[in-house]
Amino acid sequence: MWIVVGLGNPGKKYSRTRHNIGFMVAEEIARRYEIDLKEEEKYRIGRGSIDGEKVLLIEPLLYMNRSGLAVKDIISRFNIPLEKLIVIHDDLDMEVGKLRIRRKGLSGGHKGVESIIQSVSSKEFIRLKIGIGREAGFFAEDYVLTRFRKDEIFLIKKAIEKALDAVTSILLDGLDEAMNRFNRD
Repeated sequence: MWIVVGLGNPGKKYSRTRHNIGFMVAEEIARRYEIDLKEEEKYRIGRGSIDGEKVLLIEPLLYMNRSGLAVKDIISRFNIPLEKLIVIHDDLDMEVGKLRIRRKGLSGGHKGVESIIQSVSSKEFIRLKIGIGREAGFFAEDYVLTRFRKDEIFLIKKAIEKALDAVTSILLDGLDEAMNRFNRD
């Protein structure tokens, strides 16, 4: 079984902000694969399958900088190895709508990824990063909580679809094949 985690912040205030792109992808996976997300104490969780591969779809509800507590709980509860963990999150240092799959690595300053690294005591889990851009005149902490501009909506919709395809490729084709396919542009 795989764990697919979309990172974001809970609540309507944050629902369509840049920092919540992970939630947006998770919700699209849930919609496409008819996975019902149910709210529990630390996260929304759905059990289902993506083209025959069993998955737990997770949206941590502890705010970004505490996401790792929810991820650690799921890993422990279901006894799933870290190599079966895919974390979907925003990346300030990539152009809006660009995707990158990484096998492991540092947090890059992302508080949700840092929380996961600290909570599971490892940097060795798969990340699917989606570019949200960076705009001059904003502190990073403020910018990630802005909504996408109208001229970015099309790019984000395409990125969400592409991210869903990337997750499916990781599950069915393997990480190396998915990285070769989705890290090209």
